Amino acid sequence: MKKRLGLLGFVLALVAIVAITVQAQKTENRLASNAAEQVYVAPGEYDKFYGFFSGGFNGQISVVGLPSGRTLRTIPVFSQWAENGYGYSEETKPMLMTSQGFVPWDDSHHPELSQTDGALDGRWLFINGNNTPRIARIDLKTFETHDIIEIPNAGGNHSSPFTTMNSEYVVAGTRFSVPIPQKDMSIADYKSNFKGTLSFIKVNPDDGDLSIAFQILMPGFDYDLAHCGKGPSHGWCFFTAYNTEEAHSLLEVNASQNDKDFVAAINWKIAEQCVTDGKAETVAANYADNHMDDATGIAVSEMRDSVTLLDPANCEGLAYFLPTPKSPHGVDVDPTGEYIVPGGKLSATLAIHSFSKMLKAIEAKDFTGDSYGIPILNFDNILAGQVEKACLGPLHNEFDTKGFVYTSCFLSSEIIKWNLKNFEVVDRVPTFYSIGHLMIPGGDTMKPYDTFVVALNKITKDRYLPTGPELVQSAQLYDISGDKMQMLSDFPTMGEPHYAQAIPAELVTENQLRIYPLESNQHPYATKKEADVKVEREGSDVHVYMTAIRSHFAPDNIEGVKLGDTVYFHVTNLEQDWDIPHGFATYGMNEANLLIMPGQTLTVKWTPKEVGVFPFYCTDFCSALHQEMQGYIRVSPADSDIALSWNLGQ
Repeated sequence: MKKRLGLLGFVLALVAIVAITVQAQKTENRLASNAAEQVYVAPGEYDKFYGFFSGGFNGQISVVGLPSGRTLRTIPVFSQWAENGYGYSEETKPMLMTSQGFVPWDDSHHPELSQTDGALDGRWLFINGNNTPRIARIDLKTFETHDIIEIPNAGGNHSSPFTTMNSEYVVAGTRFSVPIPQKDMSIADYKSNFKGTLSFIKVNPDDGDLSIAFQILMPGFDYDLAHCGKGPSHGWCFFTAYNTEEAHSLLEVNASQNDKDFVAAINWKIAEQCVTDGKAETVAANYADNHMDDATGIAVSEMRDSVTLLDPANCEGLAYFLPTPKSPHGVDVDPTGEYIVPGGKLSATLAIHSFSKMLKAIEAKDFTGDSYGIPILNFDNILAGQVEKACLGPLHNEFDTKGFVYTSCFLSSEIIKWNLKNFEVVDRVPTFYSIGHLMIPGGDTMKPYDTFVVALNKITKDRYLPTGPELVQSAQLYDISGDKMQMLSDFPTMGEPHYAQAIPAELVTENQLRIYPLESNQHPYATKKEADVKVEREGSDVHVYMTAIRSHFAPDNIEGVKLGDTVYFHVTNLEQDWDIPHGFATYGMNEANLLIMPGQTLTVKWTPKEVGVFPFYCTDFCSALHQEMQGYIRVSPADSDIALSWNLGQ
């Protein structure tokens, strides 16, 4: 009897466990269903946010709809892009010029949206080139790159291009300190001889044009990331600095000796005054300033030969060091402008600085020493509070409107949510795996959107179908509208996802440029009607003034080109309807195809390598007769006497 009861109890317990498991599964399924509903965007409907994701080592920006996670397009910035001919067309090649020549690649890390009064304004997007130091500006009317400026006196443009609250400046700090000016010297003499710079890039408030206002000469540390103040702290920018040991080898050991490193606090309004007062010097510097001429659609590259350099020793009140738990990576400023939150990646405790206490310490000269003449503030007296045992490897922070901070933790692969009032963790969720940056729409501004947080993860392992040794990169979307974070979805990203920013779609869509008005086209090789097409020879250069319209090119038959000639196809898209681009490519073309928007003119260079008759065609499906949109170009021997001729397609 006891055995039977024991067996019955076991069966009942098993049934109970199964019931609990089934119920848990149902609950999980309901959560999954609810999550799916939150990220589902029905056919024909739009996402709520544009997300701009850095492409990392592909040098581009991915535009991702949120919450769906759908990739909408790639914006080419620092790398050539065969899909539309960016960096291949004669109009866009100058965008990729540098002091080192034509550099059609970079490592892009940090998208940054323009702001007005500390809020996203939908005008521009900035991004850094880390390897060959550069900053680019993308016009959000067209989603095209309009400016790229090179940053001299720098090595590794990582703490960039974070903007001030009215986009007066975007900033750039050198990750790798170098000899300034550059010279041949022993690497062993690094300490005291290598220097860093913090650059303030002026943004023209009318057209967004970039120019270097001034650079600040700093000790030879590694300046890793930055954010600028807002509200009461407007006028200041903050840069993390590690390797305060000034090591030059085995930094994973030798740059981790000091208990604390620094956040550099820079008063850029004082810097402006010192420049005005003549306390800066003009120094030689060779760098490229590239910008797109809006009227002609042709990029111009201009070489500059000097910058304004400001030494803190000559500008009192310009710079201070805030001691920070070791090896800080990110530094972020909350929406009130009071709290400065660095992420000491080798510390399990988050130490938060108070801006108001920082000002009091500066006024009282509450210093514990200096580093190369820059005062070091008393750590205890600028501390707002600490999050004890926060997580392992804290890196970056974003904010909501309710006083909560969301911190990415690389080593423990999680996001923690903590309160700025009592510095206590209130929630934590796992990420898959090794999160770097994280992003809340508007989460680094004075007006965040309390909707989602996106984790940008470094490792995917088992999250997707395998693709050989090289795995896809990953982002994960979490709902933060309630008390607890809830994972909604994950999706692959292009390139390594360093950082991303997002903006409500309505702030961007209302300003979209849909066509280039043909009457405003001032390109010198534009052909605005078929009757004006022509082919002209200038020595060994042949210029084809071509038009494209559904569904033919004019001219569509060209003869009289010879071996040794260089042919320039100047193609004008005569369409004035939205979503009718035309492509152009010809056989053996070393440059990529052109993708010409309605009303636009683009140029591609072609050098024939052999005698023959070669086809050209429209590469972008444009109409039912797209396949018929083609033509031929005849190439004759170099000593041929065949005259140039062409057919207008009539």
